[in-house]
This record gives sequence, structure tokens and C-alpha cells, in this order.
Amino acid sequence: MRLNVLVTKRKNPLLTCLQKGFWVELWRQETDIKGLLFWEKAKSWSGSLCSLIKDMPIIMENSCTDPDLLVCGLGALLVSILASPVVLLTNLLHLPKLYSLYAVRLVLGGIVLSTLRFFRIQIKKKFGSQVEAFFVILTVSQFHLLFYCTRPLPNILAFALVNLAYGFWFKGSLYAALNCMVFATLVFRCDILLLIAPLGLELLLTKSVSFWKALTSCLAAAFLSIGLTVLVDSVIWKRLLWPELEVFWFNSVLNKSSEWGTHPFHWYFTSALPRSLLAAYPLFLLGVLLDRRVFFYILPVLSFVLLYSKLPHKELRFIISSIPVFNFAAAVAASRLYNNRKKSFWKFLYIAMLGFILGSLACTAVFFMASYKNYPSGYALKALHRIRGVTKNSDELRVHIDTFSAMNGISRFCEYNYPWRTAILDRRLAQGMNHKAFIILPIQTSLQHAPLQILQT
Repeated sequence: MRLNVLVTKRKNPLLTCLQKGFWVELWRQETDIKGLLFWEKAKSWSGSLCSLIKDMPIIMENSCTDPDLLVCGLGALLVSILASPVVLLTNLLHLPKLYSLYAVRLVLGGIVLSTLRFFRIQIKKKFGSQVEAFFVILTVSQFHLLFYCTRPLPNILAFALVNLAYGFWFKGSLYAALNCMVFATLVFRCDILLLIAPLGLELLLTKSVSFWKALTSCLAAAFLSIGLTVLVDSVIWKRLLWPELEVFWFNSVLNKSSEWGTHPFHWYFTSALPRSLLAAYPLFLLGVLLDRRVFFYILPVLSFVLLYSKLPHKELRFIISSIPVFNFAAAVAASRLYNNRKKSFWKFLYIAMLGFILGSLACTAVFFMASYKNYPSGYALKALHRIRGVTKNSDELRVHIDTFSAMNGISRFCEYNYPWRTAILDRRLAQGMNHKAFIILPIQTSLQHAPLQILQT
């Protein structure tokens, strides 16, 4: 059976859904299509399939059991406990679930920013209040760092622990710093190993730590970390599981992360870091030259980014943990420029620095406006909720979300109250839908200006 549905204001794109195998073909006559929604229409509108398709034909066969989709439950458990009073209040007041999302992201952001505050305090103690002030200025002028601080990702939970580790490192509590990184590596993001390795090697070569004491301390932290994550996640996922081990095997050993796209070796240095650091990018290089102490702190972090560049699949969130140290190095340079601003040559550098910081603020404003429109599947789910004829008296509507949709703006927080229910699409469920009928709804970039219509098949 083949369903042909034409559903846009301009009625230009031809969208075709071949039911068997869930193949979706998309011919783009214009570039204004943002995504597609799919849901099943059964006798009572129950049992549904929702997926966002973008740019090219794909086969909808994602599963919540894929190793790369596993997320450690420890961080989610902690954030949930802290956010639970607000979430309970929103439920009692019958507020939309979106308010629960605000609560969760505020809690997560508070955790991450508190660890950044700890790092900032140690910078102040070691390098002075002026360097600390420029560290704050550079940090708040960057869009991506603050944007990621509230995103519920394993990278961000690891980022919080790495910030603690940086603080302990600057404080001189080196074993505590190593323990924080071990916990972050084994519980939240195995790729932090690429950071702890050069840092540990540097500490050993400079005789800052004892090899045997560091080994016993890290082993104790490792056993505790593995025990906690296996205990909690085995209960959550209902099977014996160490999430980061499976993620490491999937991404590094099997190298299947490349299936999500690849970038050239230099991408972090020519794209990710310039966009995220902005004014701090040239300043951190200057900081290394102006203060010999900075090189000791930059070397492990720079090695981390270089090592990660070997992995073909690259994302900014993978190296987000490096940004605070780069900002610190940039703050050292900014402080030196400020102190020498009255000297003839330094005055031009100081004026250039002010221009860079203002440019960073302008870029941050642009990034903010762009990111606001960057979640097409969120708009798609919102449009689905507004389908005419669906009322509170309708039977339960189950919307199944594939991985691509979940990566582009849909979460359980976005679902409306009854009758809507959302869940991640499972392969077994997809296989059982081979004999169902579907309606197709395209979502345009100008969704708010283009009322949606449904042409029945």
C-alpha cells in the first residue's frame, strides 16, 4: 500500500511514504521544508509513529538499545531528585510538562555553574582577582559554553566533574583532581580518558604526584565508580550493564561513531574552537606566550583536543571540557594587556582585545537567535498536538520518536497531557507496524507563518 499526501501551504513538495520497510522518499522542490512527522492512524487514533526526516531519504530503524544511545542513570537520578519538588508542584498545579523541563535544566545549569564557580575561585587565589574578572567576562561572552551548561547530556555531567578536577588541580589537591576525572571517565564519558592521560603523565613527569599513591587512589575511585554505575544502570536498563564500556566499544573499538558523520582532523581547531571561544581563541595563544605558567595548564588540555581529533566523528560537546582552561589562558593574556594598556604598542593590542570581546557578544546574540529556530522536531511535535479533532475525550495517542527526532528537539518534556504519550521508537515496535497506515505532515521553517493542512488519503 502506498500513501501520497500533499500537506503544505504552497503545495509544492511531493512527499511519498512507502509503508513496507518504512522507507521515506523526499523530493525537495524548495528549501523551506524543515522536517516531517509520521504517526499511525488506527481505529481510535492509538498506537503511533513519529519521526523527523531531514535532507535525505533514510530508513527508520533506530533503537533505544543501540550502544551509542545508552546514558548513565546516576546523573539523571541526581538531577531528578533535586528537581523533583518543582516537578511535583507543576503536576499538582496541572501545568504543562515544559515547566518540568525548565526546572530540570535550571538544576543542571546550577550544578555546572557551581563547579565553574569553584574553578573561578581557585583561579583568583592563584593568579589574582584581575585574571578572575577577565575569566568571567570571557565566559559570559561565549554562547556555546553557557548553552551547553543546561543540556541534559552525559558530556555535561562529565563537564561538571572536570570543572571540579580543574579547581582541585589549581588548588594543589592533585589526587582529588585525578579521582574526579576517573569518576567522570567511568560513569559519564569514557573519552575523558584522553584528558586524564596527558594530565596524569604531566604530573608524573614533573614529580607532582607519587606513581603508587596516584595508582592506588585512582583504582579505589575506579572500583567505586564502576560499582555505582553498574548497580544503578542495571536496574534502570533491566540488564547487567556498564554504559560507558558499551559506548567505548561502540565508538572506539568498532569505530561506529563515524556512522553519525565525520569531519577532517583540523575541524576542532578551525571550526569548533573558534566558534565556541570567540575572543578567547587568539587570546589564549597570547597567554601561553606571555606567562610561562600557563603552558603547564594548557598542555594537557591541548593534548586532549589533539588526541580527540583522531576520531573521525567530531562534535563540539566532545571537547566542551577544554573550554574553561582555554578561557583561563585567555584571561591571563587579557589581564596583561589591561595592565600595559597605557604603553604605546600594548595600547593597540588592548583596543583590539576590546573589539574582539564586543564581537564575541555580537556573535553570541546571533547564535542565540539561530539556536532558537534550530529544533525542527520540537515544532513538529507542537504541530502534531494541534491536529484538529483531537480532544481530551480521545483515546490515548502514542507517538513513537526515532533517534533523529530526539536529537532535534523532541523529548518527553514536550508532550502535552492526556491523550498524548511519547516514547523512543524500538525496532521490535517498528517491525510490528508494517501493516499500518500513516499520515504525513511536513514541517516548514516558517511554521508559525504557514498554517498546516491535512489532505486525507
